[in-house]
Amino acid sequence: MIKDYVKKEEEHLVELRRYFHSHPEESLKEYNTCKKIEDELDKLSIPHRRVGETGVYAWINGEAKDGVNRIIALRADMDALKMQDLKNVPYRSQNDGYCHACGHDSHTAVLLTAAKILNEKKNEFSGQVRLFFQQAEEIGAGARLFVKEGLLDGVGRVYGSHISSQLKSGIVSLTPGPNNASCDHFTIKVTGKGAHVSKPHLSVDALYTAAQIIVAEQAVVARNTNPIDTVVVGIGRCEAGTAYNIVAEHAVIEGTTRCFSPETRAYTNRRVREIAEATAAANGATVEIEFEDFAAPLVNDAGAAEEVTEVAKDIIPEENIIHNLEKSLGADDFADYLAVVKGVYAYIGTHSDDDPNTGVPQHHGLFDIDESTMLISCNLYVDYALEYLKGKIGNDR
Repeated sequence: MIKDYVKKEEEHLVELRRYFHSHPEESLKEYNTCKKIEDELDKLSIPHRRVGETGVYAWINGEAKDGVNRIIALRADMDALKMQDLKNVPYRSQNDGYCHACGHDSHTAVLLTAAKILNEKKNEFSGQVRLFFQQAEEIGAGARLFVKEGLLDGVGRVYGSHISSQLKSGIVSLTPGPNNASCDHFTIKVTGKGAHVSKPHLSVDALYTAAQIIVAEQAVVARNTNPIDTVVVGIGRCEAGTAYNIVAEHAVIEGTTRCFSPETRAYTNRRVREIAEATAAANGATVEIEFEDFAAPLVNDAGAAEEVTEVAKDIIPEENIIHNLEKSLGADDFADYLAVVKGVYAYIGTHSDDDPNTGVPQHHGLFDIDESTMLISCNLYVDYALEYLKGKIGNDR
């Protein structure tokens, strides 16, 4: 059952979520969102500081005189997407061309509310709760700022959650092992030699070379990867040439790789590079290859998943807790925290049969959530932190 100390915050929780929903901001430009978070923390007298320009780190020190001295980190992402809000609701986006179509507005509201409750209960625990209001998840640039500043130093567990429109309201996934794939962005710049198309023998065709690279890269999945493993090498952009009758001297290819283990990720990216270089050399062209690391594979610690499962059993029916969510090739930079500290990333079902917009895919302009499910999410943040800090679970530290 949802605890009374969470239920009483429902109106405030919904109000916060709707504020953030109507004021979406893109990655690394979450200035108003950041200011609102700081204002709310100030009302609660919770200390905080900036991480980067728009991230907010806050902390709550327990005041219990006995107990274990542990630290837990709780994270919420807060950036929106550059897309139009298509909903006709009072809280629709007021920022034209921007929309909270992934649920980060609710994540921020939930963590702020959890902070309020934990601050009221700080005499019940020793140790420390660290709150990460993280920017730029959508571009994989936020979590690493918190890690780089050493904010996971001494942390025993890290916990976060994400809404899911593919799961029915009330369902919570606490799936151990790989949940989300890595995400790397690559750019391949091909340089050849221009000429008139009537004299191809005088040229080195960058466009022809790029086309061969695009086809050859699929061998990474089709022939270089164990069929049991899951790998994507996706190419979404190719640009080349200046006119119909000129052999292209330059071409640019952009794509992404997605993998579920660090080992497969390293191998896949190496093969993408090797194939591009070899194909270009075979055609007399040259290539420059750049990789951008957007997110590591997100792998939940099995022990932490079991800890949260025990907490969840006191909040929702046990049959509503699942441990077999299908892996997603979409990435989430919460993985950067899990690469450093044991933890778990939960998925909270928000698809209500009463509102069709709650069932549309995330990153769609009609996307919305069943707001009642935020109570479940909030209760998990609060109770997992309390149980861990009181030493009732997580006896490896």
